[in-house]
Amino acid sequence: MKIVLGLGSNLGNRLKYIREACSLLERELGRLERESSVIQTEPWGFESDSMFLNSVAVFVTDKTPKEALRICNDIESRLGRVRDGKEKGYKSRTIDIDILFCDEMIIETDELTVPHPLIEYRSFVLEPLKEIMPDFIHPVLSLRLDEIELKTGVFPDKSSVKNEKSRVQ
Repeated sequence: MKIVLGLGSNLGNRLKYIREACSLLERELGRLERESSVIQTEPWGFESDSMFLNSVAVFVTDKTPKEALRICNDIESRLGRVRDGKEKGYKSRTIDIDILFCDEMIIETDELTVPHPLIEYRSFVLEPLKEIMPDFIHPVLSLRLDEIELKTGVFPDKSSVKNEKSRVQ
C-alpha cells in the first residue's frame, strides 16, 4: 500500500524534526518513495509567532492504516509532541504527522479518517501534494488536487509560502 503523510513542525529545529520523522518512518513504516519540498507557512487554525515547515511524503508499506497511525503517533511522541487529551484545537508542536491518503481507500473510524477530512482547506498540504502527485484524484471528492483548489478557493498565500528545498538537499 502507498501511504501519503503530511508532516509539519513549528517548534525548535523544525527541519531537523521533519527529517528525523521521515527517517524513523522509513525504518518503521516502509520505503520512502517520494518527498515534496519543505515549505514555510503561517499557522493554520490557531495563533502563533512560530511559522511552520510543512512537507508531504509517500511511503510504500505492508502495514495496515491502523498500524500506520500507531507508528505515526509513536514517532510524534518520541520527537517531543505532547498531546493533552483535555485540550481542544490546535497548538504549536515539534512534529505533526497526518495520514492524508492510503492508496484510494476511504476509512471512517473513531481513530482515523482517510482521506484526511481537511485536505481541501489546507494550502500547506495541497501545494506539496501537487508537487509530487499532480494527477492524483481525491477518492472522495473525485477531483484532481488543482481542481480542489479551484473548487474551494484555497490557494497558497505566496507571501507566507517559502520553498525550502534548496536548503534541505
